[in-house]
Amino acid sequence: MNWYEKLQRYFPKDEMKSQEHMELLLKEKGDIYFKDEGPDHVMMYAEFPTFLFIDYVYVSKESRGQGIGHKLFDKLKQKDKPIILEVEPLDYSDSDTSKRLHFYHREGFKHAVSIGYTHQSLVTNESSALEILYWSPHGENEEEIYQQMKKMYEDIHTYKDEEVYGRTYQSVEEAVKYDTNREVDDIFHSLQKIRDKTEK
Repeated sequence: MNWYEKLQRYFPKDEMKSQEHMELLLKEKGDIYFKDEGPDHVMMYAEFPTFLFIDYVYVSKESRGQGIGHKLFDKLKQKDKPIILEVEPLDYSDSDTSKRLHFYHREGFKHAVSIGYTHQSLVTNESSALEILYWSPHGENEEEIYQQMKKMYEDIHTYKDEEVYGRTYQSVEEAVKYDTNREVDDIFHSLQKIRDKTEK
């Protein structure tokens, strides 16, 4: 099983870029887009001068709980830049969602509650709302993360989209929005409430 097949098995189809798109990024954006691969993991990420973006991270089921995810994130934290990633909203019926969020919380990530992000799939034609998490080594705020998210969207997500898919993604203004009055609960507070209820 190659690296793309591993990601495909783990991530929903509507969250996956096509293999052609990702290989194009690795080839033509090789100065900023990287693949970190081992027998038990695959991590795709982009490194910009002022921040990092984790596109996909996969650890095999057999190897979970062995600290592989922590080591991967620790390696990126050593670069001393904010780290951004996208996650599915908390799904109370999906224990995997909770486990992933617990992991990110332990790693010191915060929920950018002011940033709304609509992910459009050119593979399945579906759109879904995702939440933005970030790790900030120097107290970077949500507005700064928003500006970085917009840059990543244009440089990575929509790179050569028409060439690869035959049509374009929605504009960055439509996909990524900043609203300090956005009505959404902090994902980690909701997670803690679930934990408190189950422990009673």
